[in-house]
Amino acid sequence: MEWQPQQGPLGQLTQCLKDSLSGHDVNAQKNAEKMLDQAKKSPDINNYLTFLFTSQEPPAGLAMDAAGYQTARGAAALMLKNNVQRSYKSIPEQSKSYIRSTILLGLRDSNSQVRNLAGNVITEVVRHGGIMGWPQVLSELISLVGNESGNVSPETQEGASSALLKTCEDNRRALDKDYSGQRPLDFIIPKLLEFTTSITAKVRANSLAGINIFIPEKPAALISNIDQLLQRLFQLASDSSDEVRKHVCRSFIHIADIIPEKIAPHMNGLVDYMVAQQRSGDDRDLALDAAEFWLCIGEDKKLREGLKPYLPKVVPVLLESMVYCEDDVFRLEAESADAEEEDREQDIKPQFATSKAARLAGGSNGDNSAQTTNGEVKSATYGYAYDEDDVEEGEVEDDDDDDDDGGDPEEQWNLRKCSAAALDVLASVFHEPVFGVTLPYLKENLNHPEWPNREAAVLALGAIADGCMEVVFPHLPELTHFLISLLNDPQPVVRQITCWSLGRYSQWASRLDKAGRQRYFEPIMDGMLKRMLDNNKRVQEAAASAFASLEEKAQQQLVEYCDVIVQQFVQCFGKYKDRNMFILYDCVQTLAEHVGPTLAKPELVNMLMPALIGRWQKVSDQSREMFPLLECLSYIATALGDHFAPFANPIFTRCISIITQNLQDSQIATRNPAIDEPDKDFLVTSLDLLSAIIQALDERKSAELVASSSPNMFELLIYCMKDSNNDVRQSAYALLGDCAIYVFSQLQPVLPDILQTLIAQLDLQQVRADAEETGYSVVNNACWSCGEIAMRQRAEMAPYVDALLQKLVVILFNEQIPESLNENAALALGRLGIGCAPQLAPHLATFAPPFLKAMRKIDWTDEKGHALKGFVEIVMNNPQAMESCLLEFFNELASAPGLFLTSMGLQEEGFIETFRRASIDTVPKSYSRF
Repeated sequence: MEWQPQQGPLGQLTQCLKDSLSGHDVNAQKNAEKMLDQAKKSPDINNYLTFLFTSQEPPAGLAMDAAGYQTARGAAALMLKNNVQRSYKSIPEQSKSYIRSTILLGLRDSNSQVRNLAGNVITEVVRHGGIMGWPQVLSELISLVGNESGNVSPETQEGASSALLKTCEDNRRALDKDYSGQRPLDFIIPKLLEFTTSITAKVRANSLAGINIFIPEKPAALISNIDQLLQRLFQLASDSSDEVRKHVCRSFIHIADIIPEKIAPHMNGLVDYMVAQQRSGDDRDLALDAAEFWLCIGEDKKLREGLKPYLPKVVPVLLESMVYCEDDVFRLEAESADAEEEDREQDIKPQFATSKAARLAGGSNGDNSAQTTNGEVKSATYGYAYDEDDVEEGEVEDDDDDDDDGGDPEEQWNLRKCSAAALDVLASVFHEPVFGVTLPYLKENLNHPEWPNREAAVLALGAIADGCMEVVFPHLPELTHFLISLLNDPQPVVRQITCWSLGRYSQWASRLDKAGRQRYFEPIMDGMLKRMLDNNKRVQEAAASAFASLEEKAQQQLVEYCDVIVQQFVQCFGKYKDRNMFILYDCVQTLAEHVGPTLAKPELVNMLMPALIGRWQKVSDQSREMFPLLECLSYIATALGDHFAPFANPIFTRCISIITQNLQDSQIATRNPAIDEPDKDFLVTSLDLLSAIIQALDERKSAELVASSSPNMFELLIYCMKDSNNDVRQSAYALLGDCAIYVFSQLQPVLPDILQTLIAQLDLQQVRADAEETGYSVVNNACWSCGEIAMRQRAEMAPYVDALLQKLVVILFNEQIPESLNENAALALGRLGIGCAPQLAPHLATFAPPFLKAMRKIDWTDEKGHALKGFVEIVMNNPQAMESCLLEFFNELASAPGLFLTSMGLQEEGFIETFRRASIDTVPKSYSRF
């Protein structure tokens, strides 16, 4: 017998659900919440919720008006959805069956909110129970959408189509799996195509949106219907619904991405169509979807040439779309100077540490410093013009949720940003033709009396910088002076975009002769530095980002300006609030990276370090600002060298403290799943700064810091070498290698434990498939640190040789891994031979060929010289083993600079004599110098 509720408990539950949302009666709300907590313990609670939600009439005898009952139904649906979401597996099977058999009634409800909520519950049930847990749901939804019974209302069809769409979104791959010889998509795709002819616009839009979910996956069911889909798209292109046309645009983009040859014959009509849709002023979302088309085509090598004849049509619509809309103009004009206002926590972008780059084969000691900027802030725009991180190249976002509505409008992907990005792409592909169409617009608008037009023109000028530099070049002297004048524009957003645009052209100015730099580069630099102290935070941020870009391009040219730059940075430390500190750190570390020891001048140290230390003392150990600050200090330590010594002790000690606390918190979280795992970025940045300090200081001072660390640094390092996080282990092995180079006497006593952990890390089977890139980087650093230890431990590496040889040879022979890993394994193996050649010699015939193959790809550095010297020692202990690869060996030696040969002792007669004694009778003339 089908389950039926008891009227008494049903009425009570209805009243409680209504009261739980009562804002005017706090006592009733609290009592209702207590009773609902009790009701959750009933095994039938989900049946009651389902019954109540799907019943259009209130329980008999319950005095409740229609509005109150609708509130109760909505609360029931939300509670049911949450129960399914949180504890579907624990719901009794009878209740699951009742939910599945009843919930579809909600799609037939006359109330649109109920229909939407029913779709949400259906989606959650399928998501957590799987398609096979409710296989008939697809056919039931399709039956409702298609009105197979003949009595389904248009509203129910819309609700069912929304539920079908959500189900497809959550199960896109599951629907293309084989179930007993059948794939659900073989049935679904034709039905969705059929539903695009519905008389209901919402059904047409949902059906096309459903198809768009599957196009990027290229399922056979869709590919076999691609021609029918194209035919429907051409018919729907003139649909009266903006929502339908939006999905038409997305469909064309998806098809262009996976089957460009299907799009190419229709380029003429598609250009006209997309231009028309982008000029749809009433719906900016539709215009955005159309603008995405140009990004997609510009990135596709098969389609981009077909777009060239239409540039005079496309570029103008992009330029038009780059002007702020009326609503944005009102919003921006209402903004005032805000430099003195404190930042809210939600205003600060999340920061992530950048892990230490893996050691490249033959890399120098300097590779130990962090290789990328903090938080990856040096994107093209940092959110000003068109941040490429907002949407991947050519990607169309299918998510209709308005999750970003509460965020900063300036940081959301929109029509303006998309159009600028598309102009950038087209300029990079077509160059002069794009500039030819853009130039009249620039002339007309760069000096426009209305600031939105000026701003859009500056944005356009910056967007074409990379692609049109050669054709813009003759105009740059005039344009540069004009842009510099716009740095003083009364409208902050114009000053902001001008900073960005000047940053795009700063490379040109930095490469001029001395007179040219005085005329153009110095005013650009001076203007950016002044705007870094603007009274508008966005302008500060744009100027700092542009100056970081200028630093990357000018590099050593900045040496003569360091005094002025550092003075300005110090003023920024005094003026900036929390958010802009992040990009300021980037400016400081980029300067340190490119001018290096110049920053060690006492007057610069005395200016810069108090500002940095002041911030260091203000930031708490738990603040995410610690990531970019630690990274910045790593660069500063490297640049100052031993001049960093006065500041090293407290910084080193605090890094040890941060690492200790993080490891302790991690152990607590491991024992108690209810506690969140600590952020491992604190470990990464602290380990990297320890590396930088140990490299920077005099070796005696580094040794004193390590010796006085509490807890002992090497005890902590071993824990980090075993951490589950790849970035942590990568930085840990980089620190290990630096310790081998600079503080080996302190490292040596703990080498037994260190090497045991290191050998285990060399196992390639530990590299997870879902994190191969970072996993291989860990092994790379482990190989490098192994070689550095072997160089100093020499013969005392003997107990570990067999285990190391086994792991390193496996890496050498593996052709499926990155070449840099083969090369680092070869370097480590060769350096191991310096002290342990007799133990390695019996295996020489096995590893010599892949060793020489890997070494051939490595440039000549000290590391390669050491590795070959060790290899020669091995060869001298077993020359007969080289018979199969003697030619490759001599070829490698023949390519060596004379200095390396001398250091390896290969100028001595004994080397050739060894091979003669091994019955190798002839040595080619080209090797006679040996």
